[in-house]
Amino acid sequence: MLYFSRWKTFFIWFVVAMSVVVAAPNLFSDEQLAEFPSFLPTKKVTLGLDLQGGSHIMLKLERADIIKERLETTVGDVRSSLRDAGIRYTGLSGVGQRVQVRITDADKMAAAKEALALVTTPVSVGGLTGGTIQEVTIEEQDGGLLILNLTDAGIDYRVSSAVNQSMEVVRRRVDELGTTEPLIQRQGEDRIIVQVPGLTDPQRLKALLNQTAKLSFRMVDGTMPVQEAMNGRPPASSEVLYSMDDPPVPYLVEKQVLVSGENLVDAQASFNQQTNEPVVTFRFDSRGAQRFAQVTQQNVNRPFAIILDNQVISAPVIREPIVGGSGQISGNFTVDGANDLAVLLRAGALPATLTVVEERTVGPGLGADSINAGVVASGIGAIFVIVFMLAFYGSFGIMANIALAANIVMILALLSLIGSTLTLPGIAGIVLTMGMAVDSNVLVYERIREEVKTGRPLVQAIETGFNKAFATILDANLTTLIAAAVLFFLGSGPVRGFAVTLAVGIVTTVFTAFTMTQWLMAAWFRWKRPKTLPKGVRTGMFDTQNIRFMAVRNYTFALAAALSIASLVGFSTAGVNFGIDFTGGSIVEVKARSGDADLADIRERLSGLNLGDIQAQGFGDSQSALIRIQAQEGGENAEQTAITLVRGELEDKYEFRRVEVVGPAVSSDLSYTATIGVAVSLLAILVYIWFRFEWQFALGSIVATLHDVILTLGIFVITGIEFNLTSIAAILTIIGYSLNDTVVVYDRLRENLRRYKKMPLDVLIDISINQTLSRTVLTGSTTLLALIALYFFGGEVIASFTLAMIFGVIIGTFSSVYIAAPVLIAFKLRPENFEKDKDADKGKLDAGSVKA
Repeated sequence: MLYFSRWKTFFIWFVVAMSVVVAAPNLFSDEQLAEFPSFLPTKKVTLGLDLQGGSHIMLKLERADIIKERLETTVGDVRSSLRDAGIRYTGLSGVGQRVQVRITDADKMAAAKEALALVTTPVSVGGLTGGTIQEVTIEEQDGGLLILNLTDAGIDYRVSSAVNQSMEVVRRRVDELGTTEPLIQRQGEDRIIVQVPGLTDPQRLKALLNQTAKLSFRMVDGTMPVQEAMNGRPPASSEVLYSMDDPPVPYLVEKQVLVSGENLVDAQASFNQQTNEPVVTFRFDSRGAQRFAQVTQQNVNRPFAIILDNQVISAPVIREPIVGGSGQISGNFTVDGANDLAVLLRAGALPATLTVVEERTVGPGLGADSINAGVVASGIGAIFVIVFMLAFYGSFGIMANIALAANIVMILALLSLIGSTLTLPGIAGIVLTMGMAVDSNVLVYERIREEVKTGRPLVQAIETGFNKAFATILDANLTTLIAAAVLFFLGSGPVRGFAVTLAVGIVTTVFTAFTMTQWLMAAWFRWKRPKTLPKGVRTGMFDTQNIRFMAVRNYTFALAAALSIASLVGFSTAGVNFGIDFTGGSIVEVKARSGDADLADIRERLSGLNLGDIQAQGFGDSQSALIRIQAQEGGENAEQTAITLVRGELEDKYEFRRVEVVGPAVSSDLSYTATIGVAVSLLAILVYIWFRFEWQFALGSIVATLHDVILTLGIFVITGIEFNLTSIAAILTIIGYSLNDTVVVYDRLRENLRRYKKMPLDVLIDISINQTLSRTVLTGSTTLLALIALYFFGGEVIASFTLAMIFGVIIGTFSSVYIAAPVLIAFKLRPENFEKDKDADKGKLDAGSVKA
């Protein structure tokens, strides 16, 4: 009899009940959750920026700034070291990572090297392991020339330190904006990701983040008119800087910094009591106050310049000594401008410039629309799957649907527990899981039907069906899990969200298939005490099929080869419509504030901005438009300038719902990562299949998978669908799904190879495919129904992803039958490879049965 101990029954329903409790907060608002008792969970699934609105900005620390600063510091250190040692020199200069100086007295060479020993002393890097890094090396050349080289290791160390310091400065600046739960994390060696949910003004955030905010107080040089300095040559101790005015005003400013922003302890925006204009008041620490008082006492009636990032904010005249350690900065500020300057000064200066290399901003309106679209698509997809399972399996379908409901609740509970971020592609992952979740149930049910057909009593058929299906389900889902893992580790942003929900869905699916479904089956059996399968099971229609798939294998091979070649030729000649993820550039989704979007007017208004190729097309409803701007030749900063110009031109008539900007540095990285992702996924699955089966199976699965990838690329070529990061997610998911199908066929073929050792291989393959045909058709149909719901109701943003998945499921199902299996014949798979005692297998199987 099917038996579940009390503790096992308790465990199953305890997990389900706890999942309901943990997932329940997602049904309530934050205000309602605040009133919950403290002992109840209140954690909700975190919504991604594409669902709640906000900005994702990737900043890159400019390595050139670090090299320049280290070069200037080294030149200064060499100058002071040689002067202090009383050693005469000439030709001190620095270029790139190299500083050179010529010692005029050859006898002083040893003393010079000794004096410079402090400059070349290794720097301690600290940490748990300790250690040092040689930042500067020195070499002697003929003629008293000393060469000091800045090492790459030293620069790498300084870059790493600068990134860590920059993260703290960025965090303080973002926190000062009063935003909720910003995410600031390091990525790679020189990049920082900043995600700010609910942000409505991304331009202000970018302005705060990419300003170095190095403040200094210097004297204005009155020894020469500024125009003369600009036309001729300014004094060596001064330089010409420009103000922030429009047009900018030039000033001749001394290079010596009297007081720097490092001495500030506070800065606040306020209003001038006399003029009522916005100003910034500041306060120095004791050292800064003392220095500022000394400078102002010595320079009464002389102008001094307040400089921020090499731009003059203001240049007031010192009327009297300022001895209180505080003052104010005025400069025709707006209220927001004064607030932002105060934020910058309070947060401190960045050690180097941070350049925006990627921006993805979603307005709150679009986020709400995406949530609604995702909920509607999920609901319709669930109804499709539920009705489909009831139609084919009756009471067994009710059990599968109960397990499916528990599955969805568990996914939400796990996503809440682990703090994962749910993105729009993540919702697509849940919908896809609903379509694929019934696969495990179908495999079990069909196994039970087969065992009943062989004459086994129903109770033994149920036990045997679950036992036999276990290995197949595990193998099939592990291949998809491998693809999800590769997506997670090599993907980013929404693609990672999709990978997480897909992986969580696989885990919960396997759990519900082998605990809840089995328990429900046992409860049903004890209640009904049936002798035969329920009448509602209607998949017997597939039993009468004896399709000779291998009879047409030469034709299907030829067709597949022709389509694959055509896809490759099309890909190499016409190419695919690469999105900005791979080409760089910008995408802007706008919605008319009133009336319909006027595409012709948008094109006309933007054509005068000299931004190169600009495309404007309808997107979704008649009020919305999608604008594509080609990659700008000026690099990362030029991309941001282009978006600023577009905003200035269209913001009066259009609401900016979504902005995506990808600079050339990021696009090249994404292209490389995408290629590596597909290759790693294929390699990992090859190894797994090889480990679980024979080498012919591994090669067969890879041939079939390559066929799927190539034909999917062909779909992108023919349809012109934009190929972006979500397309890579679609391809990797198709790989997982296709291999899921292939493994089910392979698993049955391996079983039949052990059972029918003398049967011709092509006949064996036909039998195996026909035996699994019901599962192939039903799983493919439920997955397609879920994807079709997602395509029509999930919104425009993921429409291309869903369409690629629909084609991929069809192509993957075809390749599992007509490519993966026939390839085994070409590789001469022999039954001798499976000389395993059939009776031993049968005995092991019978031993797994439980007495009725």
